[in-house]
Amino acid sequence: MRYIWIIINTALWTTFLGFIGIFISIFESKKGKTLGVFARIWAKLILFFGGIKYSVKNLDILKPKCSYVFAGNHASGFDILLAFAGLPYWIVSIAKIELRSIFILGLVMKTAGHIFIDRKNHEEAMYSLENAKISLKKLPRSVLLYPEGTRTLDGTIGNFKPGGLLLAVETELPIVPIYYAGTFNLLKKGSWSINNQKLELRIGKPILTKDYSFETRKELAEKVRSEVFKLSKET
Repeated sequence: MRYIWIIINTALWTTFLGFIGIFISIFESKKGKTLGVFARIWAKLILFFGGIKYSVKNLDILKPKCSYVFAGNHASGFDILLAFAGLPYWIVSIAKIELRSIFILGLVMKTAGHIFIDRKNHEEAMYSLENAKISLKKLPRSVLLYPEGTRTLDGTIGNFKPGGLLLAVETELPIVPIYYAGTFNLLKKGSWSINNQKLELRIGKPILTKDYSFETRKELAEKVRSEVFKLSKET
């Protein structure tokens, strides 16, 4: 029942805040900025009404007015809520293209400027990232991505793919390793049962990307994964 309640709240707040944000965006010079603010409110409301407590660790090591690429493990659908609730930045996500077809959610994400990637079509994925690079240079924002590409089945951190991380290299945005603690035990993939679990978003030191390139993209991916793994061992 608790999971159903969270789904209802997600649908409610997505619709309500989404349509207001879309309307406001018509008059904005910086398209999607209001929806960026609403995304944080959206996540906080869903976690609050779902009775899910969370905390953020090491937020003070980041600069409030900077843009970053946040890269972390992917353990649960609640990773996204925890990221948007815990990171006080204008954030767009790199999301699978299937989300664009979801009623209301897809429209809201498209209007907000989120980046859709077709994981089954490498050429189209690279084209989307190229457009995202141009967009981010014109209108700086932070980016949320999950380099594993899919959610873990057993709680372990898989290999990080370099594709999305190249966006940070080409836009010269620092990469911030983040670890979602507790989200795997809160809701495991395929389960409908919400466990009592406090969540914590752990933030690592930003990784400067100026010394990396396309040729060293795999080294960068391994570096980011290593830092995320270190965060997973913190208490």
